[in-house]
Amino acid sequence: MVLYLVAAVAAILLLNLLLWRFLTPWLINRRLTRFQNDLVNRHYDEVGIMYREMRGWRHDYHNHIQTLKAHMALSQYNEAEKYLDQLEADLASVDTVLKTGNIMVDAILNSKLSMMRERKIHVDATAIVPGDISISGVDLSVLIGNLLDNAMEACMPLPESERFIRIYIDILKKQLYISVTNSMKGRARRTGNLFRSSKEGSHGFGLMRIDNIVAKYHGFLNRQSENGVFATEVSLPLKVSDH
Repeated sequence: MVLYLVAAVAAILLLNLLLWRFLTPWLINRRLTRFQNDLVNRHYDEVGIMYREMRGWRHDYHNHIQTLKAHMALSQYNEAEKYLDQLEADLASVDTVLKTGNIMVDAILNSKLSMMRERKIHVDATAIVPGDISISGVDLSVLIGNLLDNAMEACMPLPESERFIRIYIDILKKQLYISVTNSMKGRARRTGNLFRSSKEGSHGFGLMRIDNIVAKYHGFLNRQSENGVFATEVSLPLKVSDH
């Protein structure tokens, strides 16, 4: 009887071990595939937003040309000059394109800024990044992209008047410093020293990607949450070329 019980327990343990060994990679691959699909869908949305903005600019540009032509045809040169001054002022007020000095960072930041404008999120962004830093452009895009995606997601349950994201990126003491602060509903959940995702699945993989990239470059990661506000700080050591 004892031998039978021992054999049964051993069989159950062996079965569990085999299931864990063969099913775990499958589950991880499945979740990674879902995460990658979500990223692709998000990029499609971002491209769509930028395309709509470009179409809007093209439409407005055509109307402005027609208005200026009408003034010129009627010899209304003063009116044409005033109209040009108004256009210049309007352009200065809506020019939110960030030029950090790094092409990869410019691409991801301006893509996310387009999404924030579409979602009625108030943004305060300052970013300076050299073009020749010792951090992979892909890693940098994934890191910044996930930070901003998380910030946008946290903002959306709030009324439009309460949505904000503050972005600050610069070189401080030979490190790339990234700070993202956003409004949120309530306070972030924690398990021990770790903050929990507000959404299971792909969003959790986004947090993992941030953690893994910071660890890859032996950097520093700090997340803080107060009622209504969440802040993330990242510092990555780097070598900046002298030329």
